[in-house]
Amino acid sequence: MPRLLYYLDPRRSLASALGWLVIALFLVFALVAALWLGGMARTSLLQQHGRQMALSADQLTAELDQALASRLQSIRAAAAMLGIDLGYDTPRARRAVLDELQSAYPEFTWIGLADAKGTVVAASDGLIEGSSIADRPGFAQGLKDSWIGDVAVDKKRPPLPDNEARRSVDMMTPVQNPQGRVVGVLDAQLSLRWARNYAQGLQTLHLHDAAQALVLDREGVVLIGPGALQGRRWHSTPVNATTLVDATQTVTSDGAHSYAPAFERLKDGQVVLVARAEPQAGSALHALGWRVQIMEPADQTYQRADTLWLRILWVSLGLGGTSALLGVLIARRLTRRLTDLTRAVQNMGRGKAQHVEVPSGIDEVARVGAAFAEVLGALQLERGELRTLSAELEQRVATRTREVERLAKETRYAAVVRERLKIARDLHDTLAHSMMAMLTEVRLLKKLHVHDPAALPDELVHAEQAAHQGLKEARAAITQLRFNAVRDVGLGAALADAIKLFSERTGLAVDYSSEPRAASFADERAETLFRIVEEALRNVERHAMASLVRVSLRDAADGRLELSIEDDGVGFDSSASHPGNYGLVGLREQAQFIGAELSIQSAPHAGTTLRLTLDMGPDMS
Repeated sequence: MPRLLYYLDPRRSLASALGWLVIALFLVFALVAALWLGGMARTSLLQQHGRQMALSADQLTAELDQALASRLQSIRAAAAMLGIDLGYDTPRARRAVLDELQSAYPEFTWIGLADAKGTVVAASDGLIEGSSIADRPGFAQGLKDSWIGDVAVDKKRPPLPDNEARRSVDMMTPVQNPQGRVVGVLDAQLSLRWARNYAQGLQTLHLHDAAQALVLDREGVVLIGPGALQGRRWHSTPVNATTLVDATQTVTSDGAHSYAPAFERLKDGQVVLVARAEPQAGSALHALGWRVQIMEPADQTYQRADTLWLRILWVSLGLGGTSALLGVLIARRLTRRLTDLTRAVQNMGRGKAQHVEVPSGIDEVARVGAAFAEVLGALQLERGELRTLSAELEQRVATRTREVERLAKETRYAAVVRERLKIARDLHDTLAHSMMAMLTEVRLLKKLHVHDPAALPDELVHAEQAAHQGLKEARAAITQLRFNAVRDVGLGAALADAIKLFSERTGLAVDYSSEPRAASFADERAETLFRIVEEALRNVERHAMASLVRVSLRDAADGRLELSIEDDGVGFDSSASHPGNYGLVGLREQAQFIGAELSIQSAPHAGTTLRLTLDMGPDMS
């Protein structure tokens, strides 16, 4: 199962992706076609069913009218027979004719012969002979021409079976003697039950089980129809539903009109499809005022259409699914060469193969395989070259590593040398000066001991002060080695503190100025600059005999820092050499160490100016 899911995953296989695409397209097309064709078939079936109901209503109307017309014709034929012998036959003979007519048409519940005044002279059942029917509806018309009507049965006549509603179809036709004079009326009453049974027989013959035929009188009362509606006035309201047949069309058959079926709602809420037919003018049904209509429950109507629609839907989906599976198989066969190429490339990447078989043919797969094989060959060639280059690089790295280790050792040694030089400079600036002062005092004491012993105590005091001053400077140098004020507060603040102590100790006036950006300089080069200033101030204190000192720290052009120290002392010849004097040498060494440019300008009795210029670099720009 996991392997099957792997092959079905469209993210892992182009064939699966194409297969799923084909399935989706076929199913969507099948669904759209099913909905479209099914909707058309459903609408067509509903319209066809509506037309069929309209034709059925027209056919029922025609057949029922034909049945009534045939019986009216039989009455006319009997009237013609009776007219010939009306003046000669006895009542018994006339009754025999009427009984023969009733035996031929048992649906006639009563047949009677009346004279021109309306007196019944003969009756099929022998009853009410001698009574008058002149007041009955249609008698006057029956003396002139054949008449048919829906009338109530005379209460004088015997009751109908099952106490049926006393209504019947009354048929009258004139009776003429051989001379053509009307001498009487032949009256026949047709049972409404027969009409109901006849209509039900036609319904069974022409309609399906769900449809029902109804016959309505002039007042809209259901004469023939379902038991729940029979004897009641028909009442319905139109329903806004799709018209099955164009409402402006009518279907005609033998002169009868069948109007377009429509959905209507009955009093009980049931929605039915109703098709009506109006009989042609002059027909028996038209004379009666009857009309035929067929109704069918709406859910039954839609059920047939929905069944057809679902059948089309399932058939379309089945065909779409079959086509989709066939498309998947074709897609898989078409992508098999690409799958084989992919598998070969994967094996090549996993190290299971050394080359790729180029698929045969001239299609895209073959071109991709050829291009990949070409790229693979170039990559293998480059891989060999990279291996050779890698070996050379490894050899060079090993050589460089040894060189770096050697340089690291030299760097560590250079650091030791720099520390030694720094300590030497500090010793020169502190202990050497102190020892020189003490040596001078000792020499002076030796001379005083010989030449002026009385001045010896005062010089001992001076010697003691020189020793204390040397000790103080040595301690200050050690403190500076332990702590780094420049790194903590910056070059500008550290110089300000040192110049303040210098001014307090010597009593010299010092004019100090600094710019903010230069004053924030605080790396190891700033420490060296601070040492240079300290050394220069000590030289001013010991040798310059100045009254004013100016110290300036500012930004020069192009991100450079400029430091200057000026005094108005005795000066010296800066171009002459000074053997044994390491102070100026130390200043130049320190400036050179940090990459600064140092210039010293001095002349006898013209003071001294020391100027340093240093590139602070991008960190300070």
